[in-house]
Amino acid sequence: MAQADAGLVRTRVLVVAPQPFFTPRGTPFSVYYRTLVMAELGMDIDVLTYGRGEDVAIPGVRIIRIPAFHWLGPVKIGPSMLKLWLDFFVVLWSIGCLIRHRYAIVHAHEEAVFFLRFLKPIFQFKLIYDMHSSLPEQLRNYRFTTSRLLIGMFEMLERSCLEGADAVITICPELARYAEPLMPDPERHFLIENSIFEPVKLARPAASGEAATRPVELPAGRPCIFYAGTFEVYQGLDTLVAAFALARETCPRAFLVLIGGTPAQVEAMRALADRSGIGEHTLVLGRMPQALAARYAARASVLVSPRSHGINTPLKIYEQLASGIPLVATNILSHTQVLDDKVALLVDPDAPSMAAGLVRALTDDALRARLSANARQLYRTAYSRPVYEGKMRAMLAALGAKAWAGQGSVVRQGQT
Repeated sequence: MAQADAGLVRTRVLVVAPQPFFTPRGTPFSVYYRTLVMAELGMDIDVLTYGRGEDVAIPGVRIIRIPAFHWLGPVKIGPSMLKLWLDFFVVLWSIGCLIRHRYAIVHAHEEAVFFLRFLKPIFQFKLIYDMHSSLPEQLRNYRFTTSRLLIGMFEMLERSCLEGADAVITICPELARYAEPLMPDPERHFLIENSIFEPVKLARPAASGEAATRPVELPAGRPCIFYAGTFEVYQGLDTLVAAFALARETCPRAFLVLIGGTPAQVEAMRALADRSGIGEHTLVLGRMPQALAARYAARASVLVSPRSHGINTPLKIYEQLASGIPLVATNILSHTQVLDDKVALLVDPDAPSMAAGLVRALTDDALRARLSANARQLYRTAYSRPVYEGKMRAMLAALGAKAWAGQGSVVRQGQT
């Protein structure tokens, strides 16, 4: 690594991530992998984020945190008054960082772009807008407000940011179709899916409450249906539980494993499984380290993504494709931007359809083999680590970043 650095002018980057970073959920994963690859490509990076979350261990990356305000409660997914409060301090800390240091690039995740758009002409940096979703649409979906005036203001801000950013990253084709017509120069747009999933390296793993998680033995010899992710309502876990109860009528030896969720959500899901008559055949676990979750996933006979609605492709889909384990997913836009019936068993988002899909995935050996081979091939050619790196290189090269973008292969952590 030291030899690779010799004579190289490293581009200084400020990443602004208004999330509890790192925590094991969608956007923080995206922030981590974007930052990891940019650091491997020679960027010198400061990450400004909330006071909550674990520090990560990426060479060349420093974490800067606003106060944690733990007494105000947890930061929930989606818009909230707490996030507005925390974002106020992110604005102040961003200005302080920009005054103290000269950054060539500022990488704004989600709503951070709304104020960085106006700081850009003052501090003369290149602005990357990492667009994980349409923020006005989030206000509607999470029912944060019904005010047409407020939503209209956010739509104007979003359009201004799409027009003013030097590069816009979207995470799925549908979001790209939304963003590109609003941009004066479509060549500034880069579709970079959140498609890599190697283990996150924490600076102090022992400090994490999840580090104390101990594996629970799964029933030997029983086919396992596996889900890992958040337990939010849109994930469709209530439908999955009902579908599994129906599927057991044909496949009585099947076993369901659900990983993720807050303690309250875990207890609620266990209660739902008991009421559905499948409590003895269902294991509901809380959040856990990636490596441990991967051990459970490797034991699975079928993976499932039962999401009920949405347009953003779940990060887990790419890992599911790479695994080669047959996948049952709902036939909604979140999934069909990436999946088709050649690589997954697509079902309607209702219990009878999902149950029929689970039974087919458990019992049809020829189907299982075909889906497995096709899924792995799709991941290798369209979403693998080299493909992801190539897209990041192209985006950085378009910004004129003085780094290893476009020059040879990435130097990985631990290599020299």
